[in-house]
Amino acid sequence: MLVCATLAVITLALTSTFAWSQKATEDLPAGAMQAKATTSCLECHEARIILQQRLSKAAWTKEVDKMMKWGALVDANDHDPLIDYLSANFGPDQPPYEPPRTSTGKASVKNSETKTAK
Repeated sequence: MLVCATLAVITLALTSTFAWSQKATEDLPAGAMQAKATTSCLECHEARIILQQRLSKAAWTKEVDKMMKWGALVDANDHDPLIDYLSANFGPDQPPYEPPRTSTGKASVKNSETKTAK
């Protein structure tokens, strides 16, 4: 009985992790290095950590180098193209990050208050 329960928990954890990683990859923009960013960066971070950044190429270089020292797997041939991908998509010239809205609760309350006040 305990073995079955343990296997069920492990299966659930693996399924949840897989589903989360699939969702996270959808958030990164298409490009030649999307797959590398997914495997190198989203192994430890959710996509939002990257999506909200607005760093210069020099800052992305420092960030990638730091992450490699901490264990991120980035092949030497992919180092510069990965930095180019990150700085092109998440550089200071890009518009600010707009987090997805999952609830309209506040907007609905505000709209109903406005209608009531009129």
